[in-house]
Amino acid sequence: MTRVPMYRIALLAIALCSSAEAQISLWQIGGAGLAWDGSDTTRIIVDINAERIRPVYFAEGDNMFLAVAGWSELIVPRELGYIDGHQPRLWYTDGTNVNQTSYYDSPLYVDGLRSTYNTARDGWWTLDIGVPVPAVRFGFATPTEGTRSDGVPLNQDPVPAFEVSIAAETSDILAQKGYRRLNTLIADVPVNFYPEVEIEFPQQYVRFVRYLRKASVLDEQRTTDSNTVRGTIAEFVLTGLGVPKRAIYRSKILDLGAEVNFGRLAWAARTMRMVGGEAVVVPDAEAWVEVEVRAGRDGDPNIYREYTDSGKEFAVTRARYENDLRQPETEGILQIDRQPGIRASIGYDSENWSFWSSPITESGTRLDLRNGSHLQLQITLQSRAFGDWVELDSLWIETSPPLAAQIVGEVARAADMQPAPGFVQVELGARETFVYDVRASFASAAEGGFDRVRIHTGIAPEFARLEMGDPLAAVEPLAVVEGDASLEVLLPRKVTAASNDPLRVVFAAEVFARATTFTGEVLTKDESLLPQPIEPGDASPAVSTNSLRVLGAADTAAEIIQRVRLSNGVVTPNGDGVNDRLAIEYALFLLPAPVPVVLDVYDLAGNRRAHVKVGAQGTGPQRAFWDGRDEQGALLPPGLYLLELALVTEAQRGRVLLPVGLAY
Repeated sequence: MTRVPMYRIALLAIALCSSAEAQISLWQIGGAGLAWDGSDTTRIIVDINAERIRPVYFAEGDNMFLAVAGWSELIVPRELGYIDGHQPRLWYTDGTNVNQTSYYDSPLYVDGLRSTYNTARDGWWTLDIGVPVPAVRFGFATPTEGTRSDGVPLNQDPVPAFEVSIAAETSDILAQKGYRRLNTLIADVPVNFYPEVEIEFPQQYVRFVRYLRKASVLDEQRTTDSNTVRGTIAEFVLTGLGVPKRAIYRSKILDLGAEVNFGRLAWAARTMRMVGGEAVVVPDAEAWVEVEVRAGRDGDPNIYREYTDSGKEFAVTRARYENDLRQPETEGILQIDRQPGIRASIGYDSENWSFWSSPITESGTRLDLRNGSHLQLQITLQSRAFGDWVELDSLWIETSPPLAAQIVGEVARAADMQPAPGFVQVELGARETFVYDVRASFASAAEGGFDRVRIHTGIAPEFARLEMGDPLAAVEPLAVVEGDASLEVLLPRKVTAASNDPLRVVFAAEVFARATTFTGEVLTKDESLLPQPIEPGDASPAVSTNSLRVLGAADTAAEIIQRVRLSNGVVTPNGDGVNDRLAIEYALFLLPAPVPVVLDVYDLAGNRRAHVKVGAQGTGPQRAFWDGRDEQGALLPPGLYLLELALVTEAQRGRVLLPVGLAY
C-alpha cells in the first residue's frame, strides 16, 4: 500500500482536467441557458429582464405595495406550499380571531386605484409586503368617488382617529390575539380631518405595517345612520428610496431530463450602487448573492396525505389533495374530524429529495447534493445598504452522469456495530475506531461505478484497514490519503454493476461535537466524472445504525477549551530559532460552528499587554502562537505574564488562563 500525499491528488486532478471536461457539462439558468422569466414560482421584489435578475430599485413616489402581487387575506394562507416571506398578506382583525379574513376583498386597498374601496369599519389591518423595503413614508386616502349610505361623499369621509406601527421582520406579536403594536410606532392620531394622510419617518427597512382604526370624539358626531362607521380608505401607500434588504427568486421544480451528479455551483454577478442618480458598478458595494439548492428524483418533494376511516393517514396524489379533498376548519369541518375526504398532513419526501443546502455565498462552491433528475433553486439577493444591490446575470452547475443509481453508507463503532439504542454514541475527545460500510446499487451498466472513497471526518483520521467482497475480507488499498479532516482510499478494484462488492473502511478518529456526521462520497481515480455523495441508509446487515451520524456524550458542564498544552513554559524571542515563539495547543469541544478565538497577554498588575486575533476555529485540535511582542510589535520586558485564551462568544466556559515566562 502506498500513502499518497495530498498535493499529488490535486495535481492529478489538474492534469486530467481536459478529459474530465469531456464528460462534465454545465446546466445553466440565465444568459444562454434557461430563461429567468417563466422559470420561477416565487418572485418577491425582483426585477427581471432577458439578461439578468436584480432587486427592484424604488424611486421616490413609487408605491412599494404595487411591486408585489397575489395578496392573501389570511395570516396563514391556505395555498399549498406557502412559505413565510414568499407571499404578500393583508389581513383584517377585530380581536376575535387572529387569523380572521376580511371577506371584503382587502387587496382593493393595494391595487393602485383610488376608485376601489371597502366599507369603513373598526378593527385593524396588517400588511406584510414579504421582505423589508427601504421606506420613509406610509399613507392612506379616501376614495375619489362614491357616497356613504347617509349621502356624504366618500372623498369627504376621512378616518377620524388611527394608530400606525411598523416592523422590519416577523415576530410573535403578529400571532397574538388582541391588538398589539408592532416594534416602531410612527403615528398616534386622536383626531383627523384629512382625507389624504401621509406619515413620514426616518428611512428604515419595513416589512410589516399595522393600521388601527381608533375610537374618536368625532364618532359621536355620526349622522342619523347609526350603523355607519366613519372613515373610508381606498388605498394604502408605502414609499421610499432604494432596494429591499433582500429580494427572493425561487425557481420551479426544474426537470434535468436524466439522473446526474452535481459538482460546483457558480454564477456571474456584479455589485452596484446608485451614485448621483446613476447606477454604477462598485466592487465594495454592501450586497451579495445567496443560493440554496435541493435535488430530487421526481417532480415533487412533498407527500400528500388523506385520512382513512380509522383516522390514520395515507398518501394520495397532489391533484386529489388539492382539488378533491376538503380543508379542516372550513366548510363546517372541525380540526378533530379525521375521515376520508379531508386533508391530512403534507410531509417531505426525504427518500427522493435532498433537503435544502446551506446558503452558498461564494461562486465556485462545490454542492453537497445527492444525485437527482430534478433541481430547485432559491436565490436571495441581499443588501445591507439602501442604495447598494447585486445583479445576477447567470448561474450554472456542473453535472455529469451518476456513478451508480444510489450509494448508501452507515457508520458504527467497531466494538459495537449494532448498538442497542440504534445510534452511535462515543465519549467526546476519546479516540474511537469506526467502521464505515458502503453499498452501491446500479440501475444499468451505463453507470460506470467508482474506485475511490472519501470520508469527511472533521479532524485528522487514522486509517486502519479496507475490507471488500461478500463476505467482507481485508484487502490492500492502492493508496490512502489521510488529510487534516478527511480520509481517502483508492480501491484495488472498481465497484461496478458487474462487480458490485460491498466495502468497509475502518479508521480511528475523535469526536469533539455533540453530533458529527461523517459525510462521504465515491469517485473515480481519473476524476472524469463528478463525485457522488454517500447517503445514509442500510448498507450492511452487520451494521444497524442506517446513519452517518455519531453523537458525542459529555457532562453538560464540560469546558469548551480543553487539553491545553504549551510548547514551553518560557518563550525566548532572541532569534536563535529555539522557543522564539510559544505554541499553545488545545482542543475545542461542543461548538456548533467556528467562532473567533483571541489570545490576550496580561502583566501581573492586570494590564493587557498583547492581543492576538487567532481567527475562527471549530471543534477539534487547534493551535495558536505568541511571539513575545505587544500589539505594536515591540518585544515585552522579561518577566512572568498571564496568557488568556478565549472565544468571542456569549458562552462563559470558553476561557482559560495560563502563566508563561518571557526571557531573552
